[in-house]
Amino acid sequence: MADPKGFLTTPREEWPRRAAGERVRDWDEVYVPGALLPIVGRQADRCMDCGVPFCHEACPLGNLIPEWNDLVSRSDWRAANERLHATNNFPEFTGRLCPAPCEAGCVLAINQPAVTIKNVECAIADVAWEEGLVPPRPPERLSGRTVAVIGSGPTGLAAAQQLTRAGHTVAVYERDDRVGGLLRYGIPEFKMEKRHLERRIGQMRAEGTRFRTSTAVGQDVDAAGLRARYDAVVIATGATAWRELPVPGRELAGIHQAMEYLPLANRVCEGDLECSPLCAAGRHVVIVGGGDTGADCLGTAVRERAASVKQLDIYAQPGAERDEEAEPWPTYPRLYRLSAAHEEARELGSAPAADADARLFAASTLRFTGDARGHVRALHLVGVDAGRRPLPGTERSLPADLVLLALGFSGPDRRDGLVDGLGLEMERRGTIARDRGFATSVPGVFAAGDAARGQSLVVWAIAEGRAVAAAVDRHLSGGTTRLPAPVDPYDRPMTV
Repeated sequence: MADPKGFLTTPREEWPRRAAGERVRDWDEVYVPGALLPIVGRQADRCMDCGVPFCHEACPLGNLIPEWNDLVSRSDWRAANERLHATNNFPEFTGRLCPAPCEAGCVLAINQPAVTIKNVECAIADVAWEEGLVPPRPPERLSGRTVAVIGSGPTGLAAAQQLTRAGHTVAVYERDDRVGGLLRYGIPEFKMEKRHLERRIGQMRAEGTRFRTSTAVGQDVDAAGLRARYDAVVIATGATAWRELPVPGRELAGIHQAMEYLPLANRVCEGDLECSPLCAAGRHVVIVGGGDTGADCLGTAVRERAASVKQLDIYAQPGAERDEEAEPWPTYPRLYRLSAAHEEARELGSAPAADADARLFAASTLRFTGDARGHVRALHLVGVDAGRRPLPGTERSLPADLVLLALGFSGPDRRDGLVDGLGLEMERRGTIARDRGFATSVPGVFAAGDAARGQSLVVWAIAEGRAVAAAVDRHLSGGTTRLPAPVDPYDRPMTV
């Protein structure tokens, strides 16, 4: 480490966000442009270069964090970029979107604020692109083998890039009109501007990866026929089967799934629409679900100038400090965190200062009621205890013209015919069954990411994409591979 006393003398300093009142008026990323580089070197100096770096274990990609922290502290951006890309295909994505389980595993986090690993990672990626350190890496020769990757989210993109670089001819099939999957139409622009995605896709095209957009395998293309045309198939469609809320009044108009709402806002930013059909402007919005997807809906509704926004979380409000008995270091702790979207809700005026944010904790939806035209007008809720049992006397109602359900996803959506067309075996929980080598019940067909793992993190998606690529390369080459495969598909992430 460049500064052996850095962790003692330098406090944690994160990438500052722009003022909430400013950023709710645009869709740009929430951070202050140009403010990261002046602080990131000092933050990298706080890394202790531990004898046993638990951040490695906490990161599904096995990122070489102490190595590139040391290199950044010495301003050796070229070498830092090489070490970062050795384990992560898309650090500009994870540096913005990952909840950073690595920081929970930082040894410094035992009794001090952790190293800002996520910020350092993002800085390396951004500097590398600015300085031309991320050129296309086409293969030296082709293997003569072909692979179809179904789905262009982070898993599909990682798998496709690894397999292309290994010399295979790869075609990525995407049902939407643009490449990117959840990165394109699920993640709001203010969390990650799509220029980062476009830049990476351009690199992949230059390397030889082919993309087939507006093509739903199972509908536009016969699934069994596709399998017959390729030497291997990777299913990376994500978990798109959303969970429902079976309560009275669910049939009322104005109640939508989060992934019906968010893609429309992204299409407005892409220039496809002048205004979203589900625009929250002037409406009382209630979001059911306390996770990141719900927060994305919150930030979007604020920017659309909703009259008010509330977010319901069935869990009790967590504390500000780690519970050492229930969640000992280095597990990822459930803490009270105020995201950028929750800061912005204050600007809308939907959360009094005393409430801290727009969330209602320990709250469960009882029913919806509407007007004579069949449109939702109110959400009725009740407080719950730790066992999710209703607490007497806590019933109340919220005005609701637009209700967004952000309750997570159970597995791939089978309505498109892909799963049944290939005859894949499924797990009881709704995901695609596979073995430890990512192979499904159909020879030559592999599954990775949320479609097989279940809903998880972007960093797990990329890790599984890299690992399934190694499995496919091994299958096509007859038992050997030059691609790294650090992930066991039976691993499960720490709760995040």
